[in-house]
Amino acid sequence: MKLAQLNVGYARYPTDDARMAEFMDNLDRMNAMAERSPGFVWRMQSDSGNATDISVPGDADMISNLSVWDDVTSLGHYVFNTLHARFYEKGTNWFVPMKTPHFVMWHVPEGHIPTLTEAMERLAKLTDHGSTDDAFGWDFVDTSAWRRCAMAAG
Repeated sequence: MKLAQLNVGYARYPTDDARMAEFMDNLDRMNAMAERSPGFVWRMQSDSGNATDISVPGDADMISNLSVWDDVTSLGHYVFNTLHARFYEKGTNWFVPMKTPHFVMWHVPEGHIPTLTEAMERLAKLTDHGSTDDAFGWDFVDTSAWRRCAMAAG
């Protein structure tokens, strides 16, 4: 089994606005870092090299990030113990805080590439039922051994 993750959000400004520049200018860098990280398997991307221009089913204003990793530890290390953590901590500079979950993880069979529709269904499960074996957040796993950021940051 592998681990899929979806992260969604609403940009505070259009992606070509100067206030989004720090985020947009570092997407290629963060994506390349993810791809070089131990445990990385796959990430959704368009011809642009990122996913900011891929429409989320039912919500064209939402930006998404969908990827597959070997396990929670690999994903967690990338998110919280690399340069990515500095950008993660500044997320509210570029994204509107959401009142519902914006991040979900779930297990997928080896070789399975999740679709964005599948991922949004998992996010809906998390929103409706909280963390379960089928759809879970960081609260569902023991992150104490590798999580550097405060739990409140996410």
